[in-house]
Amino acid sequence: MDRIDAMKVFVATLDEGSLAGASRRLGRSPAAVSRAIAFLEAHVGSPLLHRTTRTIRLSEAGERYAAACRRILTDLEEADLLVAGERSAPRGVLNVTAPVAAGQDLMRPILDEFIDQFPAVSVRLHMLDRPVSLIDEGIDVALRIAHLPDSTLIAIPVGEVRRVVAASPRYLAKHPQIREPADLERHQIISMTHFGLDSWNFPPAEGSTVAQVVHFSPRLTVNSIDAAVASAVEGRGVTRMFSYHVAQPVKDGQLKIVLRDSEHAPLPVHLLTPHGRLAVPKVRAFVDFAAPRLRRHFKQLQRITDAD
Repeated sequence: MDRIDAMKVFVATLDEGSLAGASRRLGRSPAAVSRAIAFLEAHVGSPLLHRTTRTIRLSEAGERYAAACRRILTDLEEADLLVAGERSAPRGVLNVTAPVAAGQDLMRPILDEFIDQFPAVSVRLHMLDRPVSLIDEGIDVALRIAHLPDSTLIAIPVGEVRRVVAASPRYLAKHPQIREPADLERHQIISMTHFGLDSWNFPPAEGSTVAQVVHFSPRLTVNSIDAAVASAVEGRGVTRMFSYHVAQPVKDGQLKIVLRDSEHAPLPVHLLTPHGRLAVPKVRAFVDFAAPRLRRHFKQLQRITDAD
């Protein structure tokens, strides 16, 4: 059996989450998929997958081998496309990742337009609120909201976002004024995992070098940005979000940003791609398509939240 082909079957099984899913995607029988994985396991001398009737799970050796397979298959794809001289013909499957809210609100509409314009490209959008290893997980392009460490990834800047504190005008009218971070201790807090479950930190006050930390017992804790925003709009309390999460409610007058003078410096937003992937037509086409649209979008969001 061809080892590269077996690697493709192995990766497809991981992407689909089951042997049956890989079978459907590849147009092969379930028995053929099982044989390919068994071939790889015999070759490496170790189980790669733990199987049950409903799920599959990577073994420790399987995790390392999967990362290596993705790198090898990516390198082969790049080599094939470059030798074939297909820079002007984007095609194949494009893997994109973004945080859940940004994937829903920002990337999905752009990807809808992109696949309309490039019918030979299919897209897999992985919306994940966790760090993603682009190379090990076979990702072509990532939207990242953070200060970036030094790496071999290529970073294309597309904007910046602020961490803002917001509440509805109705809530603010019925509760004590919020002039400084310490005032939040007297308020109902809607908290989220990403932005602090029981405390929020702010930059040092003028004349100090110590960060301001506000501790609280939240009245409502959620793991959904949409839920936190909706509760804040309903006047249930004060919440903390990225500025793009609240731009539309701010524009509509449903939320008001407070503590502007106590915000951290904005966080940069980049499109990231592994070194060498921009030479692949589908990746270059998407980056060229998405970057200007994201820049326009973030500038528009900035105007909305700055005007509040």
